[in-house]
Amino acid sequence: MKQKKYFEIIIIGGGLAGLCNAIHLSKAGKKVLLIEKNSYPKHKVCGEYISNEVLPYLQFLEVNPFDFGAVKIDDFQISTTNNKLLSAKLPLGGFGISRHQLDFILSEKAKENGVVILQDSVLNVGFNNDIFTVETKENNNFRSKIAIGAFGKRSLLDVKLQRDFIRKKSPYLGVKIHVKGDFPSDLVALHNFKGGYCGVSKVENNAINLCYITNYSAFKKHKNIDDFQKNIVFKNTFLKDIFKNTNPIWTKPLSISQISFETKNPVENHMIMCGDAAGMIHPLCGNGMSMAIQSAQIASKLVLNYIEGNILTRKELENKYISRWKKQFKWRLKVGHFIAMLFRSDKIANVLLQILRRFPFLLPIIIKQTHGKPIDI
Repeated sequence: MKQKKYFEIIIIGGGLAGLCNAIHLSKAGKKVLLIEKNSYPKHKVCGEYISNEVLPYLQFLEVNPFDFGAVKIDDFQISTTNNKLLSAKLPLGGFGISRHQLDFILSEKAKENGVVILQDSVLNVGFNNDIFTVETKENNNFRSKIAIGAFGKRSLLDVKLQRDFIRKKSPYLGVKIHVKGDFPSDLVALHNFKGGYCGVSKVENNAINLCYITNYSAFKKHKNIDDFQKNIVFKNTFLKDIFKNTNPIWTKPLSISQISFETKNPVENHMIMCGDAAGMIHPLCGNGMSMAIQSAQIASKLVLNYIEGNILTRKELENKYISRWKKQFKWRLKVGHFIAMLFRSDKIANVLLQILRRFPFLLPIIIKQTHGKPIDI
């Protein structure tokens, strides 16, 4: 067996949360290993809208998404299954950028900071005598004082760790494609159809991201994605117009199954969990990317305090992370679950939209409940 190499911090997963952790911790001079199974750049099933609340933190990380084509977004639209439309201004605003672009930008910044990025898959993580041991598919073995789990929605590690959510069926399927055509640059739209909803917004290079989530039991009644879209998605006339009047950039859509919105623990087997590995907000609320970035900021600050002796014990580190994670995200996750539950009922969703049409000032208030304030560095 190969000798176990030592790093101060090992990060498992190189999405938004993993990369932001890597940049933050390496910026402080720490020896960081990031293990990611895929190469950069890579497209992922994702809504690709981010709230402006993360901009101060990205500035701290020395990453400006607007230098790489990010699109400013200020307006919001939502439609119901019976094609009623409501518009509002986003209270804080946001921007659109693809995961293909943003993950690559962050990976380059991490390497510039001295982060070791290893393309490999983690098979197992052990914890003994206050040290983590990490084993990979390519027979690499590493040791570290700190391990951060940022490996996304579902992973073989979740099974290894026997996490509660992994034992439950995950009924959701996500589909995404980039297209070219006419769509307002400053708008993010959320269009509902029976059994799901689709987000629409511009990203860099004038591309439009179309990303929808649906219940898999509804999807499997159809022959394929095209058949499902024709018979279900296109009953929303707004979506039908967008799909019919744009041209696909890719030869076929991306899809991901087994998406779970079950509650997760922010710490598992002493690993600090970040991003989707710690918890997911319903895409209906459109703020998962922001949550991933913010979770990295919370984790990195606490990890640095622990390494530098300001937090005295691992137990204190874990408790502080759980407490701050819940303070930052627990309410918006509850609101997200509640809103998604309302929109699963066509009748309730249409009644809700009628109320919002009569009292339009309520919509920005609701949006605020699923978003935070600009991150305090």
